[in-house]
Amino acid sequence: MNIFRILGDLSHLLAIIILLMKILKSKSCAGISGKSQILFALVFTTRYLDLFTTFISVYNTVMKVVFLLCAYVTVYMIYLRFRKTFDSENDSFRLEFLLVPVTGLSFLENHSFTPLEILWTFSIYLESVAILPQLFMISKTGEAETITTHYLFFLGLYRALYIANWVWRYHTENFYDQIAVVSGVVQTIFYCDFFYLYVTK
Repeated sequence: MNIFRILGDLSHLLAIIILLMKILKSKSCAGISGKSQILFALVFTTRYLDLFTTFISVYNTVMKVVFLLCAYVTVYMIYLRFRKTFDSENDSFRLEFLLVPVTGLSFLENHSFTPLEILWTFSIYLESVAILPQLFMISKTGEAETITTHYLFFLGLYRALYIANWVWRYHTENFYDQIAVVSGVVQTIFYCDFFYLYVTK
C-alpha cells in the first residue's frame, strides 16, 4: 500500500468524522443532504460485502467496518435522532435519476458477471455521483455552512489522492482498473463544481 492511498483513506475518514461531529455538536442536520448520505451508505454496503468472503489485512477490514458504521450512524442521525432539523424540502434530488442508470451500467460494464462483482461495480459507479444531491442542495439554497464545506473539501481531497494512488500503482505495479479510474475522475470533476459553487456563493 502506498502513501497516496493511506492519505486518501484518512482524508475520507476525516470527512465523515467532521460531518458526524458537526451533527452531534450542533444537534442539527441543517444543510446536510440525507439523500447523499443514503447513497454513501449504499455504496459501502454493496462494496464491502467481501468482508464475509475475503480477508486482505487488518487495516483493510477495520477501515471497511468503520466506514460502514459511520455511514449508518450518519443516516440514523439525519432521519431519526435529529429528523426535526432535517431540511427535506431542499433535499429534493430524485435518486432514481442516479440509481437506474448506475444499476444498468453495472450490469453492462463490469469485470465479471458475478453477484459480488456486479455489486462492487455498482458501488464504484454510485460513489462517483453520490455527492450530487448534496451539491444540488447547496446550489438550491445558495448556502453552505463552513463545516459542510470542510466535509466536502476532504471528500474531494480523498478522490484527488486516489487518482494519485492509481497513477502510482500504474507506474510501480503496472496495475490499472479502468472502471475505478474513470468513475473516480468523474467524481473529482463534480467536486471541482463544488469548489466553484463555494467561491461564487
